[in-house]
Amino acid sequence: MRLSARSEYGILALIELAQAWGDGPLSAREIAASRRLPAAFLEQLLAELRRAGLVSGVRGVRGGFVLARDPATITALEAVEALDGPLAPTVCTLAEKCEQTRACEAAPLWSDAARSLRVVLERWDLATLASREAAFEQHRALTKET
Repeated sequence: MRLSARSEYGILALIELAQAWGDGPLSAREIAASRRLPAAFLEQLLAELRRAGLVSGVRGVRGGFVLARDPATITALEAVEALDGPLAPTVCTLAEKCEQTRACEAAPLWSDAARSLRVVLERWDLATLASREAAFEQHRALTKET
């Protein structure tokens, strides 16, 4: 299963906001430039994340976006579901009627896959992702010096 660009870019933007937690708002342009993301697309994603209650908008000259909650309390699953809807890789795991005319032998597989992906995405919070990225950047800087 592949996550959409919406989820991938949205999580990157949320990690950027998690790294700036407590330092004030970041504009969509700042985030887009830092992460090399399309600014117009990112603005749409930030608006959806705001509606989902994951980020807050700050008005004014130094305005922008901040996380609505502590980064340790926001999971990757919340971000993915805010941007792409409920996590379900196939019709088998949705409340919709399957097109199969007989019992589907693959249904338990798809259900298990969706459940496993939910567990993984729920386990990762923005504080952890932000700290791992900071450690990676520090390591990369040290290796460039040698």
